Amino acid sequence: MATNPVNLGSSSIDVASIVKNLVANKRSAPDAKIAADKQTNSTQISAVGNFTSSLTSLQSAIKTLTDGTAFTTTKVSVGDSSVFTAAADSTAQPNVYNIVVNQLATSQKTTSGAFTDSKAAVGTGNLTISIGDKSMSLDIADGANSLENIRDIINKSKDNPGVTASIVTGNDGAHLVLTSSVTGKDNAFKVVASGGDGNLSQLNFDPATDQPTVAAKDAEFTIDGLAASSPTNVVTKAIDGVTLTLSKVSAKDNGTPPAGIPTAVTITNDTTAVSGALSSLVTAYNSFISTYQQLTKYDATNQQVGALIGDATVNSIKSQVSTLIGSQFTGNTSGPTSLSDLGVAFQVDGTLKLDTTKLNKALADNPKETQNLLSGDNGIAPKLDKLITGWTSTTGILTQRTNNLNQKTKDLQDQADDLDKQMQDYTDRLTKQYTALDAMMTKLAGTSSYLQQQFDALTASK
Repeated sequence: MATNPVNLGSSSIDVASIVKNLVANKRSAPDAKIAADKQTNSTQISAVGNFTSSLTSLQSAIKTLTDGTAFTTTKVSVGDSSVFTAAADSTAQPNVYNIVVNQLATSQKTTSGAFTDSKAAVGTGNLTISIGDKSMSLDIADGANSLENIRDIINKSKDNPGVTASIVTGNDGAHLVLTSSVTGKDNAFKVVASGGDGNLSQLNFDPATDQPTVAAKDAEFTIDGLAASSPTNVVTKAIDGVTLTLSKVSAKDNGTPPAGIPTAVTITNDTTAVSGALSSLVTAYNSFISTYQQLTKYDATNQQVGALIGDATVNSIKSQVSTLIGSQFTGNTSGPTSLSDLGVAFQVDGTLKLDTTKLNKALADNPKETQNLLSGDNGIAPKLDKLITGWTSTTGILTQRTNNLNQKTKDLQDQADDLDKQMQDYTDRLTKQYTALDAMMTKLAGTSSYLQQQFDALTASK
């Protein structure tokens, strides 16, 4: 009678698949937790970053109110801009000035006598050209002493005090024209030849005794009848904070002696700068509120929850900003005492709206009080700037919050790395164990086959 085979094992164990499934099952839960924590942390970083950015944008929007430059912006109008133009900086004060331009600043220009052509030899020796205490000394040698050579030597000299040379050819021949590069009577130049064959003396020029083509002159003008002058046609020191660019001499009237017709310069405060600054404040604040509402919302219908909902820090900051915007200012005994007096009013949805008509009236009726309210030492803009700086500086609560979240990102990555190491150790251990089991099963399978053969042989011999 044949015996039933005894199946004690085989060598067909899929060690790799078994180990892979066991490892995947073991790491599934911690993997999911780390991934979820990373996603939550990343969302928090983005949310805090957006909230901080909306605050710094608000801070930037009020900069000209914080430092007061919105109130020092001026605009300038000129009666006849063909005579001169004007520009004013923040130090200029509102006023009206009547200016007469009697003479424009000019550069000295000299023209030599005529030569046959530009290649004609002039002479040899030394040529010295000087302006004030600056000069250049040029050696003019035979063979390199044509009008063209002298022109090039002057223009290329590293010691050139500020004179350019050119050649103008007329019916009578070629002339060397020298021109000072700057205007003003103190920038007249002198040309002195010495040595050599003496022919360079044809280029000599002394502004004290010789007649130039164009004389070096200062600009001359009057401001409300007060005589003034400038070495250039760009006048920066005649009126505090005002730059005049002179273009032509004023037309003459019929007075005796001849006098010029004055051109009025009117400097006024530019209220559009304040209006623009308040408009920027309103826009930036509304953006801040929109960001806050988005980050702290709860939408039951769509099952959406803001990343910073219920966040005490964020709620506190928003509350402080809104409270300051709507606060009463105690620094004015008259005039506006709140932003609402300037036309900045809260809307039902928590945003702001600017009434420029109301603002312009306040600026016209109470300019100083308006400035105190917005930009004074205890004004709204400086206070808000200080608050935002406190929250967003390197030691501020929002910066620290971001630093902590970034550190958590590193900690979570460390956890992920540790899990990878643990799972690798677990993989190695399981692989070793199941490989040993596979070897043992293979051995048992061989023993089982041998025993089966022995049983079969015994049965057959009976």
